[in-house]
Amino acid sequence: MKILKILSILCLFTLFSEISMSKNIATIYDFDFTDIDGKKVSLRDFEGNPILLVNTASRCGFTPQYEGLQNLFIKYRNTDLTIIALTSNTFNQEYENPDDIKRICLVNYNVGFITSTPIDVKGKNIHPIFKWLKEDYNKSPSWNFYKFLFDRSGLLVDSWSSITKPDSKKIIKKIDNLT
Repeated sequence: MKILKILSILCLFTLFSEISMSKNIATIYDFDFTDIDGKKVSLRDFEGNPILLVNTASRCGFTPQYEGLQNLFIKYRNTDLTIIALTSNTFNQEYENPDDIKRICLVNYNVGFITSTPIDVKGKNIHPIFKWLKEDYNKSPSWNFYKFLFDRSGLLVDSWSSITKPDSKKIIKKIDNLT
């Protein structure tokens, strides 16, 4: 009887160990999107890099923050920080045509960082990245130019609202701790 009890406990322990080990914790590296040129971008390609992800729009009062993002891109270009602008028309302030977005980003702000084709950050067609942020971190942009910083493990470190400029001291301090 004692042996049966011990075997039962061992079986249960093994079963629970396998279940807990099989759970994958999602990271930012588990996602992909389409860039402004129509090419698929797998964030797995940036695994181990800190990532600053910003939902952007070209016809928003915060659009001049592209300049701050470009300043960060220049400041950290010799590090492995990856800056990504995920364009979105969720708040009705982005062009549908990627060529129009490129004109704003390239001509007005000389953007050198990765930029996406428009995605949804809320609603029924929410992009998987933003669904994950909402479900796992209870974070969801309430407007354009929300910023999300991920560490080298692909986990969210911090986020900032639209009013926080990308090259603010508090964002730079967090980035410096990661680079």
